[in-house]
Amino acid sequence: MKPDLILVGGGLANCLIAWRLRQRSPDARILILEREPALAGNHTWCFHDTDLTTAQNQWLSPLIVHRWPDHEVRFPTYSRILGGGYQALTSDHLREQMVERQVAEFRLGEAVVDIQPDSVELASGERLQASTVIDGRGQRGSNHLVMGFQKFVGQELRCREPHGFQRPVIMDATVSQQDGYRFVYILPFDSHRLLIEDTRYSDGGDLSLTAFRDAIADYAASHGLLVDECLREEQGVLPILLAGDLDAFWAEASPDVPRSGLAAGLFHPTTGYSLPEAVRLADAIAEIGVDSPQRVAELSWKHACSVWRRGRVFRLVNRMLFRAGKPELRYRVLERFYSLRAPLITRFYAGSLTLPDKARLLVGKPPVPFFSALGCISDRALYRREAGSA
Repeated sequence: MKPDLILVGGGLANCLIAWRLRQRSPDARILILEREPALAGNHTWCFHDTDLTTAQNQWLSPLIVHRWPDHEVRFPTYSRILGGGYQALTSDHLREQMVERQVAEFRLGEAVVDIQPDSVELASGERLQASTVIDGRGQRGSNHLVMGFQKFVGQELRCREPHGFQRPVIMDATVSQQDGYRFVYILPFDSHRLLIEDTRYSDGGDLSLTAFRDAIADYAASHGLLVDECLREEQGVLPILLAGDLDAFWAEASPDVPRSGLAAGLFHPTTGYSLPEAVRLADAIAEIGVDSPQRVAELSWKHACSVWRRGRVFRLVNRMLFRAGKPELRYRVLERFYSLRAPLITRFYAGSLTLPDKARLLVGKPPVPFFSALGCISDRALYRREAGSA
């Protein structure tokens, strides 16, 4: 029987679309095509309670595996505990829930070579029809985006003795700065088990596993942790958007095919967090249904445009971070940011800054050289210089 919806790519964004659509339309026929042998990859996704509405937190709740009431940041000149819930999903739990609740039909190890609004062609030559097809195959290179990179390797470790971390440390920038802005990210899952993630905001996307693993081991040793076992390792290179042309980026692929996730440019430009935008898009698609690929394509495009407009100030912060100062001093931009009032920080993560918030971010002595900061103001100028001429 022809599916109502084919989701190309079995990552977070498409899984959440299927999850929400199943809740809103229990009889919907949903097929997920994933080229890898397992759904949802190998990831940990986190977000703040205030990134989502109460209703969104509620429908997402069965997928949450860890919750904390607050979190912490650490910089060379201060540390700070920030209130507000912080939550985590994992690939393993998402995959289990998707299968256990029969959210969709899955075809794994299936490469897709052509996507149309209502059909896909597999590498085998088979063509599948659906009422609507959504492309969620992740990020792709583009001459129309200027990007830095957030590179990370995380290891879930079991310690012999209690590790002593009481809450997530979402940035520990007291570590040595190398390869751009470097910080360590900590998620304590229980008294003996935690995730240590070494993260770098770098100009290049090359990732040396050996260097990152050594850095994690050094960090654990410097905190007196006796590690019995590495339970799991994850890695990634996420885009940090500095400038670009959304219309040209969208036109590089079929503009009439609905998109989701990184394929649609739906991520927080500065933090790289993708879950809140994935939730918002899933909510919106479930609201209108998937009978018309044209309506879904228009919705995904308008959503991407909205995220792009809201992202102007974040792209400016990113240009300050990547273009205005020495790489080893990039941490000062975030050090200043986290000294601001907590409500502003909350709205920054949620992507909902007010005009006074934006003014507060940009006024005052910049944490980078003045004339370098001045040269970062124009999104268009950087795009024309670095991407548009490529």
